[in-house]
Amino acid sequence: MPLIQVDLDRGLYDASHDAIGEAIHDAQIEALGIPSDDRFQVFRPHDHGELKFDPGYNAVDRRSLLLIQVTAVHMYPVAVKRKFFETVVAKLTPLGVRAEDVLISLVENGFEDWYAGK
Repeated sequence: MPLIQVDLDRGLYDASHDAIGEAIHDAQIEALGIPSDDRFQVFRPHDHGELKFDPGYNAVDRRSLLLIQVTAVHMYPVAVKRKFFETVVAKLTPLGVRAEDVLISLVENGFEDWYAGK
């Protein structure tokens, strides 16, 4: 049950949050093999100036920031996580989100760290 938290510019949120949520969820299904009903997403839109980032960090031409924070149970090998990152970016690109503007952080913990209603 990955928990997805997305920080993004308010204009992008207003224009595309449903499609962005679908793209991320579809990438989870495709790359992580989660069930289709395992969808937990929190969107946090930000006004101009609230998202701070270095536009040239790591030699990347960053113009904006779409931050995707994933919290998941520690169970995915590195290759699967890499596939997830690549799949997310591939699904966001048709929505006009540049790969250079995406930052994904996947944090893992144990099954004992979750409660999901029962």
